[in-house]
Amino acid sequence: MAKKTKDPGFGYASINNAQSMIDEKGNSNVNHINRKRNINDLYTYFIDVSWMQFFLFIVLNYTLLNILFAFIYLMIGIEYITVSKGNFLDDFLNGFFFSAQTLTTVGYGGLVPEGILTNLVAAFEAMIGLLSFSFITGLLYGRFSKPKAILEFSEHLILREFQGENALMFRLMNSRKTVMIEPEITVTLSITEKNELGDFKRNFYELNLERDKIMYLPTVWTIVHQINKESPLFKYDKQELKDLEGHLYLLVNYHEESFAQKVYKIHSYDFNSLKFDVKYISAISFNEEGVTVLDHDKLSEVENMEI
Repeated sequence: MAKKTKDPGFGYASINNAQSMIDEKGNSNVNHINRKRNINDLYTYFIDVSWMQFFLFIVLNYTLLNILFAFIYLMIGIEYITVSKGNFLDDFLNGFFFSAQTLTTVGYGGLVPEGILTNLVAAFEAMIGLLSFSFITGLLYGRFSKPKAILEFSEHLILREFQGENALMFRLMNSRKTVMIEPEITVTLSITEKNELGDFKRNFYELNLERDKIMYLPTVWTIVHQINKESPLFKYDKQELKDLEGHLYLLVNYHEESFAQKVYKIHSYDFNSLKFDVKYISAISFNEEGVTVLDHDKLSEVENMEI
């Protein structure tokens, strides 16, 4: 008899065709409203955004700051920095490039502020530049030093015969050359079902696995859940499993040599990705010298089984 587990943090309430709360990249798929924000959110945001967004933000803000101070120098008078060219564009560019030199504290010496007001603005801008680049340096260090688990998961779940019973399987692969030390996985099944009152409700089960922990993983690990009488999936036939409003939520943790600490990775599957009576193609081979070769392109490749 399958045993239900307590709510892992998703809540029991649901609707028909509810989306997974964890997306395929392992990120939260929850839409927050009326959330209070604070200054600490900025650090989290800039640590988690993509590298392209991060550098785009830096370039954009650097450009806007220089444009802002260029207009300030124009308002004060460009003649307090250099001789006016007599037209707006040339004077603006002189103000822009003087601002860039001040913001970065380069100071070539070709453009020099004169007068108390101009020097005060330049001094204030130099302070902003020092603080900004210190902030960016800290973010760069945080992005590089943040421990990250680099795992690949097979694209599909498969259901096949295994040791005389049906079994649910998926694979994960180590994406780094380092060896994963003591990887451990927990798989939680969420099934959305309608109760007697006609309301949709989530039920949660922690699935029993053939192995939920191994010593180390240099290549590929196939996760197996046998569908026997102890499984919450035992009562469903193949078509019912395919149509099931169910999600698998995975939590993998292991010791990462690169960061010398334990790292975590989350992932999810829904039962729409289920394939029947297929088996995974081996992703491991050997070269002429006998060295193990791991083909990352074969992680999700399957072939039909003989029925």
